[in-house]
Amino acid sequence: MRSIDFPQKEELSEKEKRNIAILDILRRQGPISRPDISKELGVNVVTISNYVDEFIKNNLVYEKELDISEGGRRPTLLDLNSQAGYAVGIGLNLTNMVGLLIDLRGNIITKTQVSRPRASVKEVIECVLEITREILRRSKDYLPHIKGVGVGIAGLVNKKDGSIHWPQKMDHYYSYASVDLPLREILEKEFNLPALIENDASCACFGEHWLDLGRAYKNVLFMFSGVGCGIMINGEMYTGTSGYAGEISIYNFKEQDLFNCEFGKPCFLKRWETDLGITDELKSMLAKDKEEAMKFLKLTSSVGLDNLDLRSIFIAARAKDPLALLVLERASRRLGIKIAQLVNLFNPEVVVIGGGLEEAGEEFLNKVNATVKDWAFREITEDLKIIYSQLRENAVSLGAASLVIENIFAGV
Repeated sequence: MRSIDFPQKEELSEKEKRNIAILDILRRQGPISRPDISKELGVNVVTISNYVDEFIKNNLVYEKELDISEGGRRPTLLDLNSQAGYAVGIGLNLTNMVGLLIDLRGNIITKTQVSRPRASVKEVIECVLEITREILRRSKDYLPHIKGVGVGIAGLVNKKDGSIHWPQKMDHYYSYASVDLPLREILEKEFNLPALIENDASCACFGEHWLDLGRAYKNVLFMFSGVGCGIMINGEMYTGTSGYAGEISIYNFKEQDLFNCEFGKPCFLKRWETDLGITDELKSMLAKDKEEAMKFLKLTSSVGLDNLDLRSIFIAARAKDPLALLVLERASRRLGIKIAQLVNLFNPEVVVIGGGLEEAGEEFLNKVNATVKDWAFREITEDLKIIYSQLRENAVSLGAASLVIENIFAGV
């Protein structure tokens, strides 16, 4: 199969769309016959055969044992050659960064992860490069067949040059600082592989749909914490005119101090911390009570309040620590209200919560669900499902790698 360059264009051609549709059926349902693919897509079997012949020629598809016939000639079964190509995916979560190598079916071949780097964009970019180096180092046997690298990262992703605008905090204000060099160009130059850069929430939403939710759901929101949102409408990812859709907050640093809400401190329209403000709120509470602080640090084996992180708070909540439970309960209500606003706007079938919040537990999810039902229109929430990401910490990296696979399918 030839090398694929990832086109930076707004729409796929009809041929590319059909390539993806047929190969995706093979990925999900194979082995399957040409007539069954024809029925599934509503396309005549001669057309399907023409596409399949091209796939076979490119070693993407192979013919295998014959199906049981109901009379007449037994149809040949087709299956996806999952080892015809591989993709690297890198994803940034609330608590860690995950890198992995997958085959064309989405099976994980190699995985590595590190703790989430500090907020500095330079540290994040260096971590992306380092984890990519590690995946490729551990995948030497697959190198000739690796077709590209996908990265899911926070911020506004410029689809034309693969650069990102990163939310860089200045004192207690936020300002969007541009990365000095385009991330896609850096990756392609170092690793000599096509690279694809996408927003983390959009990657996670695509990964959940591509690998777990299946085609049952056509309208999906993926809540990446309460900061970003992946949007799927009628089975297709929606990223807006310039690719920046899904930023669910507004911000004006010049009027930062005038734009506040009393409940839970942050305003629901305003930019939140990536962890919904959970860590800062608990630190503030513990700083006022030394005895509680000592108990909490002992419970979670934390070195000190400065090193307190979201993972420690989840551990404490599972141990029924009252302060941890309180801050998570407040955060679940804030997130629920924000989701209710989006649910009223988009009327999705399912809302997936991920990015690291899956570790908050069922009580957190139940409170989010109840809050959404309290605040959104009853008619909209009657059949709505609110669930945790089934791909969990792998959602962003799997989504990024799967976008590479989709590009491979399109480019046959």
